Amino acid sequence: MNYYGGKELASSFRTVRKNTIQIAEDIPEDKYDFKPSPDSRSIGQTLVHMAVATMFPTIVHGGKMTDMNKLDFQEFFGKITAEESKPRTKAEIIAKLKADGDAFAALLESASDSFLAEVLQMRPGGDPPARTRFDMLLSAKEHEMHHRGQLMTMQRMIGVVPHLTRLMQERMARMQAAATT
Repeated sequence: MNYYGGKELASSFRTVRKNTIQIAEDIPEDKYDFKPSPDSRSIGQTLVHMAVATMFPTIVHGGKMTDMNKLDFQEFFGKITAEESKPRTKAEIIAKLKADGDAFAALLESASDSFLAEVLQMRPGGDPPARTRFDMLLSAKEHEMHHRGQLMTMQRMIGVVPHLTRLMQERMARMQAAATT
């Protein structure tokens, strides 16, 4: 028995995506073009990248691929690049984060333990040469959290206190107030 299956993956991803959406909502639209360096993605580009990043696991796992050699990476990354380069407003980015996140969470939620245990062959030279679906699907959440850390740094750079920091500060203030009464 697995203690962390499809329902748990979906719940965990929904929490991560909810926090990403909160960041997207907290940042003023006129700051979506901010880049921490010339070679970095902007805030808006990072958010769109996070939204479309679920396309990869959806194609691989939704299509029940078992051999990554059968995926045309040139074609796939062409689609990703085209999707990422479309101009979008803040509202459109947030809507995409919500819709793509909901669709991916539904895929995760439907995954059985036996499906998550399936092993996929990676491309030659891959390290490791094979991975379970569970590991690959979990990495989608890890990828989003990586970029969310970047966004939280960018928030600080534009003068926005990240919502998770604000919540922690509020808890600390309540605890201090309770301790003094």
